[in-house]
Amino acid sequence: MTGALLIGFAAGVVAGMLGVGGGVLFVPALVVFLDLGQVDAEATSLLAIVPVALVGAWRQHGYGNVRVREGLVLGVLAAAGAVVGVVVANNIPERGLEIAFAALTLLVAGQMVRRALAQEA
Repeated sequence: MTGALLIGFAAGVVAGMLGVGGGVLFVPALVVFLDLGQVDAEATSLLAIVPVALVGAWRQHGYGNVRVREGLVLGVLAAAGAVVGVVVANNIPERGLEIAFAALTLLVAGQMVRRALAQEA
């Protein structure tokens, strides 16, 4: 339980500072440090993201950084996509999910590095 508390707090701080999705941090931490399977880690992360996203959106709304209409559209579409994703995740081998998640994480990291370097130039 202590490990989950530390992971949750650390991922919340980093996600809040950098604006990254909590799942990018939660899932690997749950797999590596708490020895959860990939599917269990993804499902746990999805549940944990709800309060994190609500608090983050509330705080950012206070700064005037939230576009409510676009956020609601994204939320509805993401919920529909999550239903499809759950069906897919439960029907492919866990190793495939691990590889796909790692590839997605690398892709996101590469995009962030590319954008950061482009801003410096």
